[in-house]
Amino acid sequence: MKIGYLGAGTWGSALTALLASQGHQVKVWDRNTDLIHHLKTSRTHPKLSGFKASENVIYCENIEDAIEDADLLVESVTSSGIRPVLQKVHEMKTDKMCPIIITSKGIEQKTGLLFPEVALEVLGKENKHLIGIISGPSHAEEVIHQLPTSVVASSFDPELMKTIVKVFTSPDFRVYPNADIYGVAFGGAFKNIIAIACGISDGLGYGINTKAALMTRGLHEMRKLCTAKKAIPETLNGLSGLGDLIVTCSSTLSRNYRFGRLVAEGLSLEEAKEKIGMIVEGVYTTVSGYELGKKYGIPIPITEAAYKVLYEGFPSSNAVKALLQRTIKEEHL
Repeated sequence: MKIGYLGAGTWGSALTALLASQGHQVKVWDRNTDLIHHLKTSRTHPKLSGFKASENVIYCENIEDAIEDADLLVESVTSSGIRPVLQKVHEMKTDKMCPIIITSKGIEQKTGLLFPEVALEVLGKENKHLIGIISGPSHAEEVIHQLPTSVVASSFDPELMKTIVKVFTSPDFRVYPNADIYGVAFGGAFKNIIAIACGISDGLGYGINTKAALMTRGLHEMRKLCTAKKAIPETLNGLSGLGDLIVTCSSTLSRNYRFGRLVAEGLSLEEAKEKIGMIVEGVYTTVSGYELGKKYGIPIPITEAAYKVLYEGFPSSNAVKALLQRTIKEEHL
């Protein structure tokens, strides 16, 4: 297939390598022209050790060149950038729209829309059958080294879901189909908030008991709120929920986890982001999650605590203590 890839960050580059290894021709665009120039000339990625671009990969400075004759589009842009990128795609391919696969994880601020909902709004209901998604526990640093990885694919259309599974599955990258596109999208987005909370906990010197509590109760928050987004709670027991939660809350490869640790160590939000040196999607999604909880009147105390620490200057240690001092209720699963 001819694949247009939008986004050349570490995750986008890992999936680009995966697709190219399957024999597909991949044209890659990124708004960072310096990064595109580096990739084009060196065929290596400055933030992804072990990456070497295949001959099947072509780097494009203009988005038009990447998507013009594509049979399939894949995006890996930032949460704040997904809407304008989708708008550009719609403008260019109105008469010859092809399937587009979302791999970014987040919830749009102010609208509270999951990314498949953003795509549906931008591309129109007539193109609903062309929208798909991939999510799950998958660090780029491990995918690029072909370490065994399992993820989930979903779509509004069963046939496109089968296509995604076929296109992305490799001997080391296993793709499971799941028809609950909103559940798959929600789990991948919301776990980043809980990962920041776990990073804060570890940064304060708390133990694995505390982290286990945050992850378990965080999953409970996810299950409560996901129903407001028309998602199936049981989906979050799978790879795109629990699986991704384990990876993101436990690994130092996780930007969200590392960001939380830096905040707990005394760095400001901006200082921590600068030290990470790459986009930390959980910082954006913490606002979205907090807004969703308020909108639907659903208590999500861990998310609320993370929001207060990041955006209201609430001390990290006080936030953890406040969570432990909440009124005890019977555990409901």
